[in-house]
Amino acid sequence: MPIRNRMVALIVSVGMMLLIIELVRRRKLREEYSWLWLLTVSTILLLTVWFDLLKWITSLIGAMIPSSTIFMLAFLFLIFISLHFSVVISKLTNRNIELAQRYALLEFELNDLKERFLSSQEKEREQKRGFVKRVLDVQGRNKPMMKG
Repeated sequence: MPIRNRMVALIVSVGMMLLIIELVRRRKLREEYSWLWLLTVSTILLLTVWFDLLKWITSLIGAMIPSSTIFMLAFLFLIFISLHFSVVISKLTNRNIELAQRYALLEFELNDLKERFLSSQEKEREQKRGFVKRVLDVQGRNKPMMKG
């Protein structure tokens, strides 16, 4: 590999590694996802520094040129990351369904408590009205009737 290509790959790899670490530090990228990116950048860095390893992998898989091997590794990486994100999305979907069900149960319980509270308040009002009515009835019986 020409020295200029190695230098560009090296600079890009180190820059990506620093970017990933900075994103984790600023909490823009979660640690659980950073390992995948750090592993990828480390692999690129390793293949840049140790070009004979890339040639060996190329001959191992039966490819003709190292760029074919890099293309194949990139394709495998995309498949792996798609699978990983599919698993994460599936977990989040299941959690979302669970949270929606819990929310529905809590809303049902809240409405039930509101009905109980309102009905108990209504009963109290009725009891007060009944008490006032009985008091007025008692007072009305005790009053002498006026003859007119």
